[in-house]
Amino acid sequence: MLVPDVIQLATLAILLVALTPLLGGFMARVFEGQPHIFTKPLGWLERVVYTGSGISSKAEMNWKEYATSLIFFNVIGILFVFGLQMLQAHLPLNPQGVAGVSWHSALNTAVSFVTNTNWQGYAGETTMSYLTQMLGLTSQNFVSAATGIAVAVALARGIAQKSSSSLGNFWVDLTRATIYILLPGSIIYALFLVGEGVVQTFSPYAAATTLEGAKQTLPLGPAASQISIKMLGTNGGGFFNANSAHPFENPTPLSNFVQMLSIFLIPAALTFTFGTIAKNRRHGWVIFGTMFALFVGILALALASEFLYNPVLMEGKETRFGAFSSVLFAMITTMASCGAINTLHSSLSPLTGGLAMLNMQVGEVIFGGVGAGLYGMMLFVILTVFLAGLMVGRSPEYLGKKIEAREVTMVILAILAPSTMILLGTGLSVVLPTALASVSSAGPHGFSEILYAFTSAAANNGSAFAGLNANTPYYNVMLAIAMFVGRFAVILPVLAVAGSFAAKKISPPSPGTFEVDTPLFGGLLIAVILIVGGLTFFPALALGPIVEHLLMLRDQTF
Repeated sequence: MLVPDVIQLATLAILLVALTPLLGGFMARVFEGQPHIFTKPLGWLERVVYTGSGISSKAEMNWKEYATSLIFFNVIGILFVFGLQMLQAHLPLNPQGVAGVSWHSALNTAVSFVTNTNWQGYAGETTMSYLTQMLGLTSQNFVSAATGIAVAVALARGIAQKSSSSLGNFWVDLTRATIYILLPGSIIYALFLVGEGVVQTFSPYAAATTLEGAKQTLPLGPAASQISIKMLGTNGGGFFNANSAHPFENPTPLSNFVQMLSIFLIPAALTFTFGTIAKNRRHGWVIFGTMFALFVGILALALASEFLYNPVLMEGKETRFGAFSSVLFAMITTMASCGAINTLHSSLSPLTGGLAMLNMQVGEVIFGGVGAGLYGMMLFVILTVFLAGLMVGRSPEYLGKKIEAREVTMVILAILAPSTMILLGTGLSVVLPTALASVSSAGPHGFSEILYAFTSAAANNGSAFAGLNANTPYYNVMLAIAMFVGRFAVILPVLAVAGSFAAKKISPPSPGTFEVDTPLFGGLLIAVILIVGGLTFFPALALGPIVEHLLMLRDQTF
């Protein structure tokens, strides 16, 4: 690491720690209905939404009503984005005259953006019209992120409630997350990106002549407005095929740094929001500290793997920003459920690529996606408290709420659902000829391409390892199923746990209560996360990146 690399990492860490209580406290005020900085300038818009949709902002929902509203809203979103892609050839704002999208690619993309995955089996500049990019994909970047935030807030309410069935109102939480958090943040962010050189225009693609006299087409479009929310909402879908490696999406070292910071910003701040709503800010800081410790530890391993000894020259790093920034970006984006990439993950060293997969396989709880990272981490928090209770022979309690069979069952279901999709999807794809036909590499690297695709889909990340032709009927359908299950088979158990906790009475702490706001608990939480991830995925990782690393040391590549 060079001195500028150390300064960049230290600045990122300092800003993240400093901004977490500021943004987290603001979000707590938003969802608790308290006055805040945007109450007056944007309050009218919230009221218009309620009036226009017939929603009562005073109505309360139990967990089943909350879940029903959430599923209904997201299914409608899938149908809308699917139809928009199929019909885009006949709709306005299509200056390049791109055709309608195939049914299987349209299905995959619709599920992808609604589930906050943003997996892309297509090139945006040649496949999507400006209208589809804005009305379909960018709008889902907002509401899919808002959905994740709403679930995290509902879980915090459930833990804080005393003998109640209410988790709040999904429509109110969705509206407030969009209007007060994501919208103003994205507008400010988009203006910054335009100032850095990101394109934002409705003009047709530009024709250019290179110095050698060759003709070149420069793709344009309203990119900055999509990139701002794709980063802030941990969506990750690129306006252009090269994503954040494209100079029109990520033109300068400053834009690259701010993009990395913005990916972690809301997920980190939500730990403070959770602590505020649950009335235990020290516990919120322990959750933040656990996430941060995992981030530092895994990043150190990735950098060591990439730089210490590598007998094979690995191409694909972002030369504009340097290899360090390429690895840092890759770790951040796979930790935070954001599919944005500024380097080819397939060209990372085998162990670094394996760590990128592990970041997703443990549930993307190292900050994770907006909302999704927090409620994913809370599953491990509850599991850790339960295991600690078993070890000392007493009924486990979490923040005064007893953890019983129902909560543990829901937690296990939520943890197993994406893991099952990853392993089953990979297992089927390594034996079916139609799946193997899409693999570009032989041996363990080819296996890693398949494993990474299903890991990214089921974890709702969306980043790609590259090398796998996933835009086929088989992969589009299989990955769409993985994305849907990975999203909603986690959300529904989380809401069930929230509803169960809300109905419980709060027991006062006793001398035997296991404290969850200490470094000891943070260490135990890290151990549970790594053990669960290691036991589940170590065999698969051994077949892919681990064996590839050992063969690389013998100068063998694939």
